Amino acid sequence: MVRSHAKFILNAFRFIAIALALQLCGCAAMDPHNILSRNMREANSDFQLDVLGPGGRNAAFDYVWDTIDRHYFDAKFNGIDWKAVGARYRPLAMRARYDDDFWDILNRMTGELRDSHTRVESPKTVQLRNRQQTVSLGVDINRVEGKVIVTWVRPDSDGWWAGVRAGMEVASIDGVAAEDRYKPVLDSEREQSTLWTKERRAFRTLLEGDADTTVALGFIRADGAPLNIVLTRKIVNSGPYASTRRLPSGFGYIRFSSFSLSLRGEVIDAIEVHRHLPGLIIDLRNNGGGAAWMVESIAARLLREKTEVGSIITRTGEPVTVFGFSVESLKRTISGSASAYDKPVVILVNEGSASASELLAGGLQDIGRVKVVGQRSCGCLLGFLGYASVPGGAELAYSEIGIVSARGRRIEREGVIPD
Repeated sequence: MVRSHAKFILNAFRFIAIALALQLCGCAAMDPHNILSRNMREANSDFQLDVLGPGGRNAAFDYVWDTIDRHYFDAKFNGIDWKAVGARYRPLAMRARYDDDFWDILNRMTGELRDSHTRVESPKTVQLRNRQQTVSLGVDINRVEGKVIVTWVRPDSDGWWAGVRAGMEVASIDGVAAEDRYKPVLDSEREQSTLWTKERRAFRTLLEGDADTTVALGFIRADGAPLNIVLTRKIVNSGPYASTRRLPSGFGYIRFSSFSLSLRGEVIDAIEVHRHLPGLIIDLRNNGGGAAWMVESIAARLLREKTEVGSIITRTGEPVTVFGFSVESLKRTISGSASAYDKPVVILVNEGSASASELLAGGLQDIGRVKVVGQRSCGCLLGFLGYASVPGGAELAYSEIGIVSARGRRIEREGVIPD
């Protein structure tokens, strides 16, 4: 995701916001994007999961539909009839048997926009995200050259210790051929920014479930031998991490999992440590994005001069403001530094490189500062200004900013094309 650096700037406003709460409460002129109240609510990481009755469901549905109707960055809603979408999904949502199904239907409704950033996260998902946790089998799968293949295994997972390795073919899932299990999941998966993102997401959905439930998986090793195991879904830490090293080739290498502001210092320090090396590799594979402000911080360490790297699109055509101060200008400019690293830089991407990863890779590629190597990226490059609390404990992310590169390119739905 690309989260605006507005949240970082908001820390400077928090004391003022609290002091003037009574005067500013509900004042759209002072906070037209409702940034302050949205981000201040994020502090509540634990809450009782509500059981929704008909009134609660109607309130949640109305909030999601109305918020997107009023604030989505594209007044044409990417060419869809948003009113017709709401009319079609409301009876489905009201008839949902369980609340989990209700939230899933709302999420699929937002998927009609074909925008991976705009989504509804259920109360259970919100709790896990706030705790930096996820439920996982420790194995990722995807289609590679027409086969369902293991693409990643968590090193400390039961699957790793049972012998599962990246590159193995997945033959079966709970006794059913992997391809046969996958097809109905893909058909029911919500739309995303790109087809390949939808397919990738469907493979993740295929393996998802509640903690402590099991899945029987059949693999085929590289030598053709079968491996059949049962794996248990577990709650695991999903917090951000970074690593860096000097490669045997003499080049510097930096990899980080997201554009989390908690990693900013570590990544900036790594660039500084490698400044004497003849080349630098920044590995953004499977980096799902994060704060746009961190993108700008990294880019500033790779550019010697002030450089315009693109622009943003808002629904009103005006900058994003809080208290009359601009927190998102229409022109995106990187300040640069005379001491910036000026040697060759390569950025690695794949289909899991999304949002802020694409902002950095595509932005620097367009101005000729880096070479991009790997697979075409996610094609998921829009911006939002913070999660909005939905009645019932869910949260809504919705795209409020469109992003255009220096060459006038929209990476959303297209992806960064490797050099």
